[in-house]
Amino acid sequence: MFHGKVSKQIAKGLVELRKRIEKAKIPSSKLDETLNIATWNIREFGKKKRSEAAIHYIAEILNQFDLIGVVELRDDLSDLGRVIEILGPYWRAVYSDMIPDSGGNQERIAYIYDKRVVTFNGLAAEANPPRKKKGTEYLSDLTWWRSPYMASFRSGNFDFIVLTVHIRWGKSVAERRRALELLADWIEAKRQEKHGEDKDLIVMGDFNITSTGSSLYKAITKHSLSLPRALQRLQAGSNLARNKRYDQILHHPIYSEEFTNHGGILDFYQNSINPLFPGMTKDAFTYQMSDHLPLWIQINTDLDGHELDQIIQG
Repeated sequence: MFHGKVSKQIAKGLVELRKRIEKAKIPSSKLDETLNIATWNIREFGKKKRSEAAIHYIAEILNQFDLIGVVELRDDLSDLGRVIEILGPYWRAVYSDMIPDSGGNQERIAYIYDKRVVTFNGLAAEANPPRKKKGTEYLSDLTWWRSPYMASFRSGNFDFIVLTVHIRWGKSVAERRRALELLADWIEAKRQEKHGEDKDLIVMGDFNITSTGSSLYKAITKHSLSLPRALQRLQAGSNLARNKRYDQILHHPIYSEEFTNHGGILDFYQNSINPLFPGMTKDAFTYQMSDHLPLWIQINTDLDGHELDQIIQG
């Protein structure tokens, strides 16, 4: 980290933030053995310039992980650049283009990663819904408004694809469910592709699902996507009130031991804005930090033993 010379107030905030981070009990990743991956909806990140304090705090949080899928990155990338400068020269970002209409909300999705731990494998693309020929055109019956964004990575000897989403809230639960069912079908078709880049697919982001018992969760998991064991134990949500499961990390792994027993939510809020932003209202706090908390999981990246077992088993 390269926080540099900061004000006394920011220094106090960073000390408190590190105490809150410590409570999340995030284990350090080990080169070529484990990978800490997270998804975080950073509210309207780039719409309005963040304070210096917020940039330092956001960088401190991102630095706990090796690869982060960021939701709600906006068209202006200036604040992203400020954060990466603090993270240091080993950090990189790959991101989608923004969509300027109201449905796209000028949003991007980004992957921020530490290149010492994670290698970008070359694939970066938006997911497109299935099309049917209508007259002379090929058109989709339904769109996602904001296209899911996927990228391929390698860590240790584990090659994988991450797909990050920001599902529409829409006018009704039924509308949201249709979008999630379409996404579930798309993911399953991608997994079954004969010449797919990799069949290890991690799906994460803001699904706007209120609980894992809802019809919306059943829609996205219709083809056996599931929560890693470490996240199945979670009782709380990833919003500041900790009562909604909007954010998810799902998988359909080939190897049963890809995910360790470490995972959870990093609660940087903990019902207290002070001393991070003294005197600030909760609403203003969400535009400096976010109204979502990062959701994370640790992954095994040393799969030699699994590959040898596969050979033996034929």
